[in-house]
Amino acid sequence: MCIRSGEWVIISSIKPIVKKYFKSLQARIFLLFILVGVTPVLLMRYVVVTSYVSQAVEQKAQLLERQCQQILNQIAESEYMHGSASDQVDKLIDQMASLYSGRVILVNSSFCIIKDTYEIDVDKVIISEEVLLTFLGTNSTNYDEDNQFLEMTIPITDGETGETEGIMIISVPTLDIANGKSGLSTIVFQMQAVFCILILGVAFYASRILTRPFGKITQSLEDVVGVNDEEISIPDYTETQLLAEAYNRMLNRMKVQEESRQEFVSNVSHELKTPITSMKVLADSLLAQEDAPVELYREFMSDIAEEVDRENKIISDLLSLVKMDKRSSDLHIEETNINQLIELVLKRLRPIADTRDIDLVLESFKPILAEVDETRMTLAISNLIENGIKYNKDGGWVHISLNVDSKYFYVKVEDSGIGIPEEAQEHIFERFYRADKSHSREIGGTGLGLAITRSAVLMHHGAIKVYSQEGEGTTFTVRVPLRFVP
Repeated sequence: MCIRSGEWVIISSIKPIVKKYFKSLQARIFLLFILVGVTPVLLMRYVVVTSYVSQAVEQKAQLLERQCQQILNQIAESEYMHGSASDQVDKLIDQMASLYSGRVILVNSSFCIIKDTYEIDVDKVIISEEVLLTFLGTNSTNYDEDNQFLEMTIPITDGETGETEGIMIISVPTLDIANGKSGLSTIVFQMQAVFCILILGVAFYASRILTRPFGKITQSLEDVVGVNDEEISIPDYTETQLLAEAYNRMLNRMKVQEESRQEFVSNVSHELKTPITSMKVLADSLLAQEDAPVELYREFMSDIAEEVDRENKIISDLLSLVKMDKRSSDLHIEETNINQLIELVLKRLRPIADTRDIDLVLESFKPILAEVDETRMTLAISNLIENGIKYNKDGGWVHISLNVDSKYFYVKVEDSGIGIPEEAQEHIFERFYRADKSHSREIGGTGLGLAITRSAVLMHHGAIKVYSQEGEGTTFTVRVPLRFVP
């Protein structure tokens, strides 16, 4: 069988749609409903039909036993089992066999057949499990569904002695049970078909209803993305409400990040443009004066050099911050002597502190070896100590203490400086943030130092905290793990 090109195109276009549907939650709920609903319906046929057959056989057996009991009483009274002929007994037995279109056999205590309505096995001996059990006083009922007959063995007891003197074997066809089973199966099958159709309809409708809230979420997200930034609420289910709340939290974080990005770009543009603007003004002033004195040239060129240094400082800090934003896999971790690291930082900064008569004091309780990126950790601690010097009072002090426990090492940097206003303390680690912009400008701050420090500490899975009172000084506490875990 060949598939034409047009048919192949249709099949190719339908296949992804079908695949997408069966991967959906709606399809899985639909199939679950069918599985839960159809399985009992399919089992219903087996249970109902089996129950009917069992009950029909039991009722037929009880009816046969009751009718046979009347004949058995006649047999016991007439000494029929001991060889006495009885036309009345023979007539009752023949009527019984004729009534049910079956066969009746009487067996005496010697296992010899003395009566057979088919007149085939008279005077023959019959020994079987059912016969033996019946002689012991136990009735036997055997239903052969394949051959459609019911066979019963009933003991014939002496009314006076109570002994079993023979047994009656009756076999009757069960065509009526088979016909009843067939008719019931047809009815049950029709009911199954109706129920299955109803279940399919309910399953399809319910799966659409149950998954509708997720469609609302999808539509809300599509409406939100690129159009507006409104929060969504889908309270239909606990799960959809949790999804909506998670999305709203993500949206709020995105808003904050976007605002931070815009502010960062604006601050970078401003910080980079300001030195350039100053240099432009100074250069234009010199060019405007044809016979400017040498002293003025030197003064203006000195100012331009300072602005170049300031621009270079901003660019260097920006590059450091970009490196800090990279993943921790970019760290060059090695075992480092933290005591020596801080002493080298103090050696570099001590001349700057001496110009303002600021004492740098290091208090170290024990030697510390930790797995860190030496370059980034040096930059982080250096920024903290340098800030302690910059934002200090002449003749003040900066106290650095170093301690360790079984898991972490701690660096505390305290100063006697100007302090940080309480409302500004939660923002000082933001990029380009300055608590006192005018004072920061005078001492040459870029507003990136603490952001760089915080990023370096976090890259080492550490933590940094600040405690400060305006006019009384500031304390920074850094905690870093001794062992670096990627």
